[in-house]
Amino acid sequence: MNKTNKASFNFQLSDFLESEAEFIPIVEDDDYQQLMDEEKVPDVIPILPLRNTVLFPGVIFPISIGREKSLQLVRDVQKSKGVLGAVCQKDHKTEDPVPEDLYRVGTIARVLKILELPDGSTSVIIQGRKRFQWHEIVSDTPYFTGKVSLLDEVKPEGDEKREFEAIVGSLKDLSMRIIKGSSNIPPEASFALKNIDSPAFLINYIGANSEIKISEKQRVLETNDLKKRGLLLVEHLVREVQLVEIKNDIQSKVKIDIDQQQREYLLQQQMKTIQNELGASPIEQAAKELEAASKKKKWSKEVADVFKKELDKLRRLNPASGEYSVQHNYLQTMIDLPWEQYTKDVFDLKKAQRILDRDHFGLDKVKERILEHLAVLKLKGDLKSPILCLYGPPGVGKTSLGKSVAEALGRQYVRMSLGGLHDESEVRGHRKTYIGAMPGRIIQNIKKAGSSNPVFILDEIDKISSSYHGDPASALLEVLDPEQNSNFHDNFLDVDYDLSKVMFIATANTLNSISAPLLDRMELINVTGYIVEEKVEIARQHLIPKQLANHGVPKSMVSLNKKVLTYLIENYTRESGVRQLDKVLAQLFRKIALKIASDEEVKKSLTMADLREYLGVEKYSRDSWEKDVPPGVVTGLAWTASGGDILFVESSLSKGKGNLTLTGNLGDVMKESAVLALEYIKSHAEELNIDPVIAEQNNIHVHVPEGAIPKDGPSAGVTMVTSMASIFTGRPVKPRVAMTGEITLRGKVLPVGGIKEKILAAKRAGILEIILSKDNQKDVNEIKNIYVEGLTFHYVENIMNVLELALK
Repeated sequence: MNKTNKASFNFQLSDFLESEAEFIPIVEDDDYQQLMDEEKVPDVIPILPLRNTVLFPGVIFPISIGREKSLQLVRDVQKSKGVLGAVCQKDHKTEDPVPEDLYRVGTIARVLKILELPDGSTSVIIQGRKRFQWHEIVSDTPYFTGKVSLLDEVKPEGDEKREFEAIVGSLKDLSMRIIKGSSNIPPEASFALKNIDSPAFLINYIGANSEIKISEKQRVLETNDLKKRGLLLVEHLVREVQLVEIKNDIQSKVKIDIDQQQREYLLQQQMKTIQNELGASPIEQAAKELEAASKKKKWSKEVADVFKKELDKLRRLNPASGEYSVQHNYLQTMIDLPWEQYTKDVFDLKKAQRILDRDHFGLDKVKERILEHLAVLKLKGDLKSPILCLYGPPGVGKTSLGKSVAEALGRQYVRMSLGGLHDESEVRGHRKTYIGAMPGRIIQNIKKAGSSNPVFILDEIDKISSSYHGDPASALLEVLDPEQNSNFHDNFLDVDYDLSKVMFIATANTLNSISAPLLDRMELINVTGYIVEEKVEIARQHLIPKQLANHGVPKSMVSLNKKVLTYLIENYTRESGVRQLDKVLAQLFRKIALKIASDEEVKKSLTMADLREYLGVEKYSRDSWEKDVPPGVVTGLAWTASGGDILFVESSLSKGKGNLTLTGNLGDVMKESAVLALEYIKSHAEELNIDPVIAEQNNIHVHVPEGAIPKDGPSAGVTMVTSMASIFTGRPVKPRVAMTGEITLRGKVLPVGGIKEKILAAKRAGILEIILSKDNQKDVNEIKNIYVEGLTFHYVENIMNVLELALK
């Protein structure tokens, strides 16, 4: 290109800058190269991060400036008439990029003009000059500046020239076809392409304007060899041409007058045409996949017929309707369910015993029941699974027992938490006529298990509540009845499913809130609390190794002997189970881990003083009997959700008219016991050597300490009578004696529950003698000797026996 042509080129550029119109530069090869060669680039230049834009050499490009740093950069460059390095960000969403967010290769650019737009935004017109690579960011304030080096372009030589010319020709042809076939590109673009004679600029121009991914554009820019760069673009343009032609072909097959009513029909037709081009309708394809999967299922003829009928219905549905997704979900659920798929039970009783003993200390009744079930299965070969209900205080291992049972039986394990469940459809599922319908959680968990005979834990069954959505407890009646659950009916599935081989294990803290029909369907196993000696063993065998591993503390570095463990259990926990103990041990080993990580010395054998240093002062003082108590104070035994406890009943007399005052946050049943006790004392005053005048001329006040804690139940009946008899007669209660039992107006002592927990509480408190109803003797006989060792039991039938044993 001669000087006149070059001047013409510059004139067109100036016109563009004045008019702000779109400009397509027209240059020849020699002039383009001269323009690029004239550019002098210093070693350190400002770096401008670009979003979603890759600038190519020779291309003029308007960019919108939003960042303050970038605006200052382009103004400084324009003022100094220098150059900048335009580099694309790897992620356009990054607001404040760091060097690692930028590609290494970019384009040297000059700022041609800064345009302040009416809406307050700023646009900058830049022109790419040469490709460069930055090696180091020298400064990041007030904007990036970096050390750069220019990249040379490798031009084809010799025989490669002809091939390169063919590539350039292909690029022009493909670009023309895209312009012709696309309605978004103005026809003037073809005129610009025809007049570009510089092969290098043509490649850069097409690379900048092609609709390809930013990462692919960057790859084109980074290619030094012009021939390879052209081949990369040819590959992308061929793909783009094919897409344009396919789109035009689809549109030609769906010729229709477009108006508002026909818009939806047009879209459906286009979709069908696309599907036909791909080879199959997705509806039919989905139906065929479901049909193929159904042939592998081992289900009954009845279920197979239902599936076939529902599959035919799916084929007739419009995929855009809400009913289609529900129907497809229903069929997929039927396919996913393990119809008549069972895992093989393991009948190695010794191995099962080892697994149960390994994972849980104690719990002999539960382990015995599991082994009985295995034994019958081994002999008979088939047995409807029992529904066991483990009830007891928190933290004794009821839930975790399920995993051990599943491992011992060789079955899958699933757990369903029932705490707070108040919607019946959570159990039975929703009818599939509703949008968003799904099966109940029983069927969902069976699907998750992948077999029809898993060990299924129904956790916290006593926490179920009812609402206007229905009563989930009633829905569970069918699930937990061995005679009915072989035909369990889920509303969503609408086909009977056999749950008879599932081993359901329910857990509960108390049986009081479980309905009688539900209790009747379950085999109740009481999982009582642990004594201190058992907790020590559980801590040594299970909890301490687990917490050492969790906190990265080597086993050889720390140890707790039995005496220290006992001190920790008695003074830092108050529970029947071991959950709180586990938390306290975790707290202890966190403190030790901190010391180890800080390179501080840690004692290998911890003492009680060390526990106080790590855990603070003792949180609990042991409930214990009181020495030399005055008349009217009696020790009773109580059951709580967290285990057994002792309580004191105190009585006092004051001048008055024989009124009874009760304090201590007592429930109705406990208040009735106090009224009953006073009436009994008054009616048997002569036998007890009590002056009736004292009862008539004095008010009696009965108080149960710890008024913040609600207390209720009939168990304190004998304690109330003994307390009142003691204050009226002036005879104090014998030391180390505790009692529990319900009373009648005739003076009969009735049995109560929670005997084991109450005995454990008595042992913790240092009690030596316990007074119980004679009917509770059978409960004591069932308890292991280790729990009752050191205790003397007195079994009574009436109040007089209690008073003879209790009062001095």
